[in-house]
Amino acid sequence: MEQFHGRDNRKRTGSGGRRRASKHAQLHEVGGGFTATKVGAKEVITLRRTTGGNFKTKLKKASHANVVTPSGVKKTAIRTVVETPSNKHFARQNIIVKGAIIDTELGKVRVTNAVGQDGVVNGVLLAKK
Repeated sequence: MEQFHGRDNRKRTGSGGRRRASKHAQLHEVGGGFTATKVGAKEVITLRRTTGGNFKTKLKKASHANVVTPSGVKKTAIRTVVETPSNKHFARQNIIVKGAIIDTELGKVRVTNAVGQDGVVNGVLLAKK
């Protein structure tokens, strides 16, 4: 599901005239779709080639999270998504995004990174069990 991230034609110019597109969307201007990272028993990571031959890691399913605790960073299993401030339906579907509150073996954790773009789940411990 690709989408064009170019300029919008609805915005008026300084003279009051309407903008008109001088060209259509080019392939290199098309952005990537939303990676809905879900909670799963096994981690699923896909690679996507970018300009210059580099790769982006897309995390499709996550089973573990790196959690910052007062005693250091610990890797813990993810149980479920408790709350997602950006979209309430994501919590129902177990989709992990930045800012989501997830339930882990250590307790409730707030996700601090863009999970679909980084290929790993990082978070900060909120409440201990």
